[in-house]
Amino acid sequence: MPFLENDLLKVEIKSKGAELCSINSVKYNIEFIWEANPDVWGSHAPNLFPIIGAMKNDSYYFDGNKYNMPKHGFIRHSEDFKIISSSDSEIIFKLKSNDQLRSIYPFEFEFLITYELKGNELLIHHKVKNRDDKTMYFSLGGHPAFTCPLFKDELYTDYFLEFECEESSQSYLLNMENGLVTEKTKAVFDTPKRINLHGDLFNEDALIFKDLKSRQVALKHKEKGEIFNVKFEGFPFLGIWAKPNAPYVCIEPWIGIADAENTNQHIEDKEGIVTLHPKKSFEATYSITLNRDLLN
Repeated sequence: MPFLENDLLKVEIKSKGAELCSINSVKYNIEFIWEANPDVWGSHAPNLFPIIGAMKNDSYYFDGNKYNMPKHGFIRHSEDFKIISSSDSEIIFKLKSNDQLRSIYPFEFEFLITYELKGNELLIHHKVKNRDDKTMYFSLGGHPAFTCPLFKDELYTDYFLEFECEESSQSYLLNMENGLVTEKTKAVFDTPKRINLHGDLFNEDALIFKDLKSRQVALKHKEKGEIFNVKFEGFPFLGIWAKPNAPYVCIEPWIGIADAENTNQHIEDKEGIVTLHPKKSFEATYSITLNRDLLN
């Protein structure tokens, strides 16, 4: 399995979907990424492209034609990623459009994802190239799931999420039957900067934020302090999710969002969609920084 390693961390990535599957401390053997127990939720950190979440009726329209699209897109299931560069500190995966993908996504593209390990920080860099003669439309994002609680003597309720800025944002609710975003919202912050984790937090599915001021959020233990932080500059949406009462939490930087209930299903009109003109490229990076005190 492809991996990166330094004196602090070993990072493993699956070839399928170019999916991050392990961030492990070298010295203490602490695993920060969810184990992907299939009886609970069988993924570690899927990459999302060319859409986020669900589309209405799992389909969309472009240029007068109807196309089917699975939830979160097709990248996470792809066996066609190629490694184009690899070292102890950086690995680059690439996926190109092909006949099978064109049947559900009619654009010529290249999708590159780079994992770069710098000390106690892992950077996840995305680059999308439009190789077509027409404008392409897409969303992208991450779905990393983090082990929580981290140690056996802890409880889920020992942990909370702390945001960079004081927030007044509310979470947009999903229609639980079809996964589409409604206009209903709910308050989820326990203080202006803090969301406490508990088993019922995700009973109505993911927390979805459209208007956060923060570009950084940390997972913290009430007594032990910060475990890690996720920086997501350039990602206007954020999802936070877990299966109810499951021992992990996903912190999901998104450029794009699931379809709204009132969507017209035209991909060019989809909320949060990226418009990329012919022969142009788009880049976005988020990062995960581990607390050095847990590694040294």
